Amino acid sequence: MSLLWSGRRQRDVVYLMSFGDNVPFIMALAAAMPADRQLLVFYRPSCQSAADELVKAGIAVRPFTDGFGFVFTGISQMMRARVLFCDNYYAFLGGLRHPKRMRIVQVWHAAGAIKRFGWDDPTTAHRSASDQRRFQAVYDHFDEYVVGAPAMGQVFVTSYRASLDQMQVLGYPRSDRLQDRHWVAHTQQRVWQQVPALKGHRVILYAPTYRDGVTFTPPAGLAQALRSDPDARVVIKMHPALATKAEDLQRQLGAQGVVADTLATTDLLTVAETLVTDYSSVAFDYSLLANAHSLLFYLFDLPAYQQDPGVQPDLLDWLPGQALTTNAQLATAIQADTATNVTQFNQHWNSANDGHATERVVARYVALLSD
Repeated sequence: MSLLWSGRRQRDVVYLMSFGDNVPFIMALAAAMPADRQLLVFYRPSCQSAADELVKAGIAVRPFTDGFGFVFTGISQMMRARVLFCDNYYAFLGGLRHPKRMRIVQVWHAAGAIKRFGWDDPTTAHRSASDQRRFQAVYDHFDEYVVGAPAMGQVFVTSYRASLDQMQVLGYPRSDRLQDRHWVAHTQQRVWQQVPALKGHRVILYAPTYRDGVTFTPPAGLAQALRSDPDARVVIKMHPALATKAEDLQRQLGAQGVVADTLATTDLLTVAETLVTDYSSVAFDYSLLANAHSLLFYLFDLPAYQQDPGVQPDLLDWLPGQALTTNAQLATAIQADTATNVTQFNQHWNSANDGHATERVVARYVALLSD
């Protein structure tokens, strides 16, 4: 279908948004663009609040879902793009005719990777040949990848069968705010206003990854381990699909458990003295915050998770601290409250996430609009 519009001149910028945490970058991009060029953001319905922010800033947005409606209304606009930003894997790209002048740029939604994906996912080898061709057709459309460190570039090389020269180590724009002391201070005040029970206490945030297609059941006794520091307050933050599990665990925490359902995980990271996570990318964000004290990896299901979906083979080499696999180990780590040294961890995954990624990424791709 994209052949119908393949002859159009590529002049504008299109951003495909399925994660709503890159709004400052999109606004900076809009502000830097030439007056005769347009920016259009297509967004998934789950990003409605982010889209509303963009509308207030005068940026054109369009909702989209996969289907014929988008094919007939969205593809025609997308084919005008000189630069097409993607923040995720979008299956429809596999059927798109890639104009020579269009630069398709992957601005991934996480600064690092613990889980395997793409060709590195053990389950991919068991998919049909047609599925594998379809996956690679999407991967082949990406011309460049914006990454925060060479380590993430290598992940894309193996996961998407990309080449190293496609990697642009410019830093992730979404990471800039984590090192903006004004944004952090404002966010902390907002968290304390909305959840005053956290003010003045050690905050322990438990934020596990979403296990796609897997029934996640927190181990018995986890709540007791999480409340090992009697003076701390514990917040549970899980994927919305696991709301019932989160509520059950929250009840088990008793008086030490604090409900903060209205706040995003990133907001809560700014007040957390201790983050307990597993395979989630929140670890890469937390390690950039000045308030980050202890980063604990609670990998109770590591043997099974190594099989499906799999973890990076060198995980234990760069993990900052011990892989905690039992409630007793987690309880001991919480009680010890030892600061986690994240220096090498950040050198590995966040080397270009220095608070100035937005200006570098904007400069690179706005420059393409003048050639």
